[in-house]
Amino acid sequence: MAYYNETYSRRDFIQAGSWTLAGLALGLPAFAGAGQNGITRLGIIGMGNRGGGIANILRTLPGMELVACCDIMETQLGVSAAAPEAVRRYTDYRQLLDDRAVDGVVIALPEYLHFQSATAALQAGKHVYLEKTMTHTPDEADQLVAVAANHPKQVLQIGHQYRYFMLYHKVNEAIRQGWIGNVLQYECQYHRNSDWRRPVPDAALERQVNWRMYKAYSGGLMTELCAHQVDILNWFAGGHPLQVTAVGGIDYWKDGRETYDNIRAIYTYPGGVRANVSSILTNAYNGYSIRVLGTAGTIEIQRTGALVYPENHKKELTTVDGVTGATSESWGQGKPVPLAFENQDAENRDPTAYALLDFVDCIRTGKKPFSNVETGRDSAKAVMLANCSAETGKIQQWQ
Repeated sequence: MAYYNETYSRRDFIQAGSWTLAGLALGLPAFAGAGQNGITRLGIIGMGNRGGGIANILRTLPGMELVACCDIMETQLGVSAAAPEAVRRYTDYRQLLDDRAVDGVVIALPEYLHFQSATAALQAGKHVYLEKTMTHTPDEADQLVAVAANHPKQVLQIGHQYRYFMLYHKVNEAIRQGWIGNVLQYECQYHRNSDWRRPVPDAALERQVNWRMYKAYSGGLMTELCAHQVDILNWFAGGHPLQVTAVGGIDYWKDGRETYDNIRAIYTYPGGVRANVSSILTNAYNGYSIRVLGTAGTIEIQRTGALVYPENHKKELTTVDGVTGATSESWGQGKPVPLAFENQDAENRDPTAYALLDFVDCIRTGKKPFSNVETGRDSAKAVMLANCSAETGKIQQWQ
């Protein structure tokens, strides 16, 4: 099998599964909750860094309009280009949910509030785009699946936006077609070199602002960062992991935080597939990457692209580093080749933009999101199992 020439051809790409970004064309037939004049009217609950960022993205996208926003901190409800004065403002999300002019909500609250706010939104008849990680506990994950089943007319999409980035579909197709041989190993990292803290204007607001540092509100690095990559692993592996073992600790940023400043997990999937997943806050080298290790090559996924490293299998034998009989050409990696993939559109948008576009398309057509409550549940439980393993020192089996 030839696994590369000079570059992987775009013509070789066959989209995986039944989900397709071609469905993002606007002007589709209206579905319940599609809003007025073909515009889906959205509210954002939680206007911190993530919610504010989503507001900035949303205002650039066709077919949707930000009409309301909510935050308990009034300082985060200021007028901006993303949220102009005409956008209605609330400090209680239940009041926003009572707003009949809102068709759907984006929930960007701290993790521990995800279940209760998403449940309330579904019960209020709103469509929901819920940021990852879907819930704070495994029981909440199961319960939200049940709640969603009782509201089949509402869309519930989970914010694992990389499922909507064509790069990952291209990589998945390359794996499925055997371009890099038999894939049994993955290496994933989400590394930073910072304390991960946010400035606190008042010491009394410490837990409110830096909620990611405290176990009552967040699962820390696994749920806030690694959840993206674990969700991709689940997708590529075709299901949830069988078990996980992990280690972690607070070994550098000893500043009163409760969630780890480093964690490493090893997941086992069916078929003997294993994946290392790590997140640290003391070194940012190659910060975000997923390496897919096959018997014929490696694909390294970076932020906005991917490289393919072929494995050379020439038979000339020599002595390499004192190892008699080693193959010199296969001792190192081959020259990296960029993995070509078709962009969704000429805009080359942030992956979150494509996720939001598909959220609105699901509202209009009634189709099921690719990142849905079931896939969200499995990703949530997988990262929680890693935290449990690190805390107990025991291998955790999928229940």
